Amino acid sequence: MRLNKVIADAGVVSRRAADRLIEEGRVRINGRVVTELGTRIDGNDTVLVDGRQIPLPARHVYLLLNKPKNTITTTSDERGRRTVMDLVGVRERIFPIGRLDRDTTGALLLTNDGELANRLMHPSYGVPREYSVVLDRPLDVRHAKEIAAGGIELDGGDTTGPCELWMDDRDRTNVQLVLREGKNREVRRLFAHFGYDVKRLDRRAYAGINRRGLARGEWRRLDRREVTELRRLVGLA
Repeated sequence: MRLNKVIADAGVVSRRAADRLIEEGRVRINGRVVTELGTRIDGNDTVLVDGRQIPLPARHVYLLLNKPKNTITTTSDERGRRTVMDLVGVRERIFPIGRLDRDTTGALLLTNDGELANRLMHPSYGVPREYSVVLDRPLDVRHAKEIAAGGIELDGGDTTGPCELWMDDRDRTNVQLVLREGKNREVRRLFAHFGYDVKRLDRRAYAGINRRGLARGEWRRLDRREVTELRRLVGLA
């Protein structure tokens, strides 16, 4: 978090005036005077302005989970089924960014950063979602071209946009797909439109964050570079 924004958000002064306070040496972080503009802090720092401590916003948390099957993408379940929240162990209250079906596996981001989450989920930002799909029968090349071109009217009234699609010529039941809109159950509905049944569905990556290196059910915190890239992707950096 940028120091001047934290000071402004606490209601002390405007962001521009906060820059002047910093330059005048009236701001301390963890007891040390800070005069450099652009200084960043985290939720564990103590900030004093003219000797008074200011409240800090809640510390943002960003996690990646490799979601296993038979797990609900929600914060709780009234029927007592296992949810993704049962798999991650953090003190902060977080929530999933978007949804994966109960039997869909793969990359799922969780956070308490509502502004970032809303932008990542909004179709106008075109955030890429990369899937590995196993079908019940080989994908017809004509259908593959139609899917990639977009403009398919799905049940429920949604119309698909263009996407990227690859398949193995030796085994066209294996398909790789990159979507950028995030419609509900879009992959399964898309192939069902052409009469295919999706046998396995795994999201390999979300917004460029790959689940590689995580076993099913494992999770990790995103590093600063990954968070910065996510924010850049949706115009927040």
